[in-house]
Amino acid sequence: MPNFPSRLTPWLRLVSLALFALTSACATRSHIPVAASHSAAESYLLLVSIDGFRADYLDRGVTPRLSALAAGGVRADALRPSFPSLTFPNHYTLVTGLRPDHHGIVHNRIQGNDGKISFVYNDARTTREAHWWGGEPIWVAAERHGLRSATMFWPGSDTAIGGVRPSYWKPFDRNLGADARVDTVLDWLDLPLAQRPRFITLYFEQVDRAGHDYGPDSAEVNAVLAQIDATLGRLLDGLEARGLRRSLNLIVLSDHGQTPAGAEKLVLVDTVVDLERVQAVNLGVVAGFAPEPGQRRYAESALLRPHPHMQCWRRGQMPAHFHYGTHARIPPIVCLAQQGWIMTTTSALAARTSPPSLGEHGYDNTLPDMGALFVANGPAFRPGARVPVFDNVDVYPLLAHLLQVKPARNDGDARTLRLLLRDTD
Repeated sequence: MPNFPSRLTPWLRLVSLALFALTSACATRSHIPVAASHSAAESYLLLVSIDGFRADYLDRGVTPRLSALAAGGVRADALRPSFPSLTFPNHYTLVTGLRPDHHGIVHNRIQGNDGKISFVYNDARTTREAHWWGGEPIWVAAERHGLRSATMFWPGSDTAIGGVRPSYWKPFDRNLGADARVDTVLDWLDLPLAQRPRFITLYFEQVDRAGHDYGPDSAEVNAVLAQIDATLGRLLDGLEARGLRRSLNLIVLSDHGQTPAGAEKLVLVDTVVDLERVQAVNLGVVAGFAPEPGQRRYAESALLRPHPHMQCWRRGQMPAHFHYGTHARIPPIVCLAQQGWIMTTTSALAARTSPPSLGEHGYDNTLPDMGALFVANGPAFRPGARVPVFDNVDVYPLLAHLLQVKPARNDGDARTLRLLLRDTD
């Protein structure tokens, strides 16, 4: 207790005591870990996506921090993506529990009612239109339940879905480095308790990009895996320094895997069907075709017959395990390339200025190479558990359970929780 001169008036003595107490408290707080500033019941959920991380990449010996998380928590043999095994459809499935056929993001490129491509995954002017996004993503459920959420990039998170956005969100910026993304997440967790998000997403696209550019079996992919693992280590160290590891549940997953491709595996669709009579809505691994008026019979006769390296179906007659083909945004005819092959046109091939893709995804979601990563670690998860393959629609019920919010309608199976959690009673 400080000594005050006797000439101080009583009220001034009280003010001085108050100031001393305040400055002492502030000085002490700066040395207290974040966890000490909130109750033991306070918990956090962090969902990390490493785009294009094939399930077996974890066994390459280049991701020690992620491998340690898997060893101490839950690892799935693989997370089965939804069809089509593309980035935007699957990222949105992960946070809604709805298959693309039900949430409406049926492809990375979608044709609007005017017959033009109106939704393009890398054009924010189109993806920010709320009408594309069906269902209720988990951050909307969290916000409705009074829990702040924050998204460091996630398809749909820069859109007011149902009139609700995350409390904190960032529009996708490829130029923002992986470490800077982690530092932003840690800054959010440094906010005062009343402002701090309880649910956070974090996204890395670098592994997927390297897989496309160099192929999934390349040294370049291994190098990027090691870099992202180091960035994940930066995140874990930051959480540990803040005393949050015991109150934070961490899920690290991916949207799909990757398989080798190349310039020698191309299907030229204009040699199969007359594109003056049939519009190619999409090309690539999953292609959609819309017959011009009066051309349906021709389109079906040209496309639905057997072809080498691709197979086509009417929209409503696709294989049952795809759970795909009822949404009106899906073109009338859908074609799928054989694993490793890509559908394009002669003109597109001649106009291409970049090297061919050496890795691809979007194929049959049951193929082993399409299998995605799933690792979870934290107080809610079983330690050292290895679980079989499960569908990525089951992630949403898990997120809702961990946040203790009422799940919206979804296609997931809550029984998967029993495989993952310490206690599901």
